Amino acid sequence: MAQKFTALHAEHERLGASFTDFGGWQMPLKYKSELAEHRAVREAAGLFDLSHMGEVRVTGPQAGAYLDYALVGKLSAIAVGKAKYSLICQPDGGIIDDLIVYRLGDEDYMVVPNAGNAPTVVAELTERAAGFDVSVEDVSGQTSLVAVQGPRAAEIMRKLLSAEDGDLVTGLKYYSATRATVTGHDALVARTGYTGEDGFELFVANEDAAAVWAAAEAAGEEYGMIPCGLACRDSLRLEAGMPLYGNELSRDGSPYEAGLGGVVALSKEGDFVGRAALQQKKDAGVGTTTGQRLVGLKGLGRRAARSHYPVLSEGTQIGEVTSGQPSPTLGHPIALAYVAVGCSEPGTQLDVDLRGKPEAFEVVALPFYKRQK
Repeated sequence: MAQKFTALHAEHERLGASFTDFGGWQMPLKYKSELAEHRAVREAAGLFDLSHMGEVRVTGPQAGAYLDYALVGKLSAIAVGKAKYSLICQPDGGIIDDLIVYRLGDEDYMVVPNAGNAPTVVAELTERAAGFDVSVEDVSGQTSLVAVQGPRAAEIMRKLLSAEDGDLVTGLKYYSATRATVTGHDALVARTGYTGEDGFELFVANEDAAAVWAAAEAAGEEYGMIPCGLACRDSLRLEAGMPLYGNELSRDGSPYEAGLGGVVALSKEGDFVGRAALQQKKDAGVGTTTGQRLVGLKGLGRRAARSHYPVLSEGTQIGEVTSGQPSPTLGHPIALAYVAVGCSEPGTQLDVDLRGKPEAFEVVALPFYKRQK
């Protein structure tokens, strides 16, 4: 597979980024210090290039009805200018991807899948469009995505916008989006994020990306904003208890084990892909009374658990870690893990097998970290 580069690759090289492959994309892992980048997002703001994410426009008279069929949520109920977290599942209920859907107009939606899954999601959405009066267009290759995340994000955005657009954007509710002019460039600005902090995501044309990035970098300097890579994005999302596809979510697991049963709209009218299987899983109590459940684990010692490490109860394996590392914000190790439902209540004492040595952990409620409003 040919290596892919975002429109901002030259900017990252200029800033001295260390790169990593992510879903076939060459992306900045970090610039200088992963820890400094993590702390900047928690205390001030971070600037991210997320242009590896996919963007799929869904338009037409039956766009809402079609998305209700293709995804597990009721997307036709989203108000214009709002967004919704959803899942695209297999007929057996397995998760193909988690994604965000923005409603841009009465017959106009944008679906944003994860980077590595974007081609698969585009193919699935195209196939599922058969019989609907709808157009599915992959615009990922023409679209860049710049994110400003952190408690100073709104102040930084005001410097990038006219007074009129500044009020419009900073007045957005969480999971909303609006068109705005960012330093002279047309953008779709969304108030979403994957860090546990306030923040904005700017969808712009590739040819405008470098100018928007440079303007944001300059606007954020006085507030302590710095460019941030994928390494700190991972530690931030883990503290916020947010699942990562390929770690917590996969085709082998359903929304119910992942604690995402509320995303599945079994009450909506009509059929949707995976409905029968998901109804059966819910009726069987999967993730609530049977099977496994995704939980948060707080380390009681200093050693961190890592992905695929066994989780033990009284010496017997009852689960497996999906993500884990020391928490820069909380000062102790944290992890996400699938464990047997009977061992999933907060306060339950468990061990993680750290290369042959048991380390004490405790089940805790998610998220690990929640920002002050």
